[in-house]
Amino acid sequence: MPDRPRSSLQRRLFGWLLLPLLVALPLLGIALYQQVQHSAQSWLDEGLEDTALTLAGQIDLRGSEPRIDISATMDRALRFDRQDDVFYLVLGPGGDVLQGDAGLAEVQPRPAPQLAGESHYGDVRLRGRELRLVQLGHDCGAAGVCQILVAETLHKRDALQREIGGLVALNGAGLAVLLALAGWWAIRQGLTPLTGLSAELERRDLHRLTPLTAGLPRELVPLQAAFNRLFERLGRAAEAQREFLADAAHQLRTPLTSLQTEIELAMLEPHDRRVDPLLERLRLRVVRSARLAQQLLSLARAEDRSVDVGQRIDLRDIATESGQDWAHRSLPSGVDLGFELAGAPALGHAFLLRELLENLIHNAVTYAGPGARITVRSGTDGEGPWLEVEDNGPGIPVAERPAAMQRFRRGSSAAGAGSGLGLAIAADIAARHGGRLELLDAQSGSGLRARLSLPPPPPDPAPAA
Repeated sequence: MPDRPRSSLQRRLFGWLLLPLLVALPLLGIALYQQVQHSAQSWLDEGLEDTALTLAGQIDLRGSEPRIDISATMDRALRFDRQDDVFYLVLGPGGDVLQGDAGLAEVQPRPAPQLAGESHYGDVRLRGRELRLVQLGHDCGAAGVCQILVAETLHKRDALQREIGGLVALNGAGLAVLLALAGWWAIRQGLTPLTGLSAELERRDLHRLTPLTAGLPRELVPLQAAFNRLFERLGRAAEAQREFLADAAHQLRTPLTSLQTEIELAMLEPHDRRVDPLLERLRLRVVRSARLAQQLLSLARAEDRSVDVGQRIDLRDIATESGQDWAHRSLPSGVDLGFELAGAPALGHAFLLRELLENLIHNAVTYAGPGARITVRSGTDGEGPWLEVEDNGPGIPVAERPAAMQRFRRGSSAAGAGSGLGLAIAADIAARHGGRLELLDAQSGSGLRARLSLPPPPPDPAPAA
């Protein structure tokens, strides 16, 4: 069952950061809205009370009964408001109307009379209209306490409430966006060391197990140390495996070579010719086993990190030496091995590159079939030095080529008794040199072209004056 895709750490952290933000900001917005609205309401209520105090200042207490005389001009001034209707009523100590709108006494709910110097605010209704009312108690001398009522409609209060709500919501949304962006940026910056560590780990393999040395935050230092200890253990295990592989291949190669020699001598001595097929099969099995041992030894050498691959060489010289070696071997019937060589200066290790070319030629000879034409070429182009082996055999299907360069894997149409190590060893040696091995179509007709591409070497240092 395939693993379910996991959410990213960055998104998880952002989600946990966003959760309290989404909870806290609305609560803070509501609290801010209530505080601002209360302040605005208090300010408007104070305006009503100021009007009531103005009316209180107009009460004449010089007679036996309090009285008030409001001019038309002052009445217009007291009622002036651009948005709301303003009402007022002055009641004597006995509840009689001294001045103003008598109908204001019918508001519901009717507030209780106030003591002198005290005031009361409240929302009331008058004939279906919502009003805000302040009732002020005023000392009217021996007569008692006069009641002054001032009320107004709620138009500007409602408009101010909507404006405050809109501003709080707009600023809250803007603050939420800014905090979210700041949190996202902070999380990305905080996870940058992890991204760098991941990229550094991606570059590690069994051939490169050097310790991680990047400067990391204190929280990631234990993780870095754990990886370095793991690299150290893997390095020891890989080294032990390479040593075992090299020792086993070396120990096997000598007796197998001796056994092959003994079989070939036995075939030359007088014997019953009926055992010739058996001796030939034995010889072929021993040759294959010796070849496998040689390949295992080459594999161990290709993985040896102590080998210096920075020596100045020429791929043409590597191919020339291999050509001289193959000139002394017996090729299958009809196989034509040719060379088209040009200078190809490079950096590398001559022995490993000869092993690479040996495997490519051996593969071509083994799988191209009788009558095959095999051509070894070398040269340099704009990307750097290259070396290739081309044959006109059946080739390898494009879809199978990546798998053919894996260890102990062979193409589906491969004939012969190969072990599936040749191309894998060549690919390992190419990677060891910082290059690449490609399996391409032959330049003309059917066949396979195995091409090694290496990085261009640095220019030769100028001689000292």
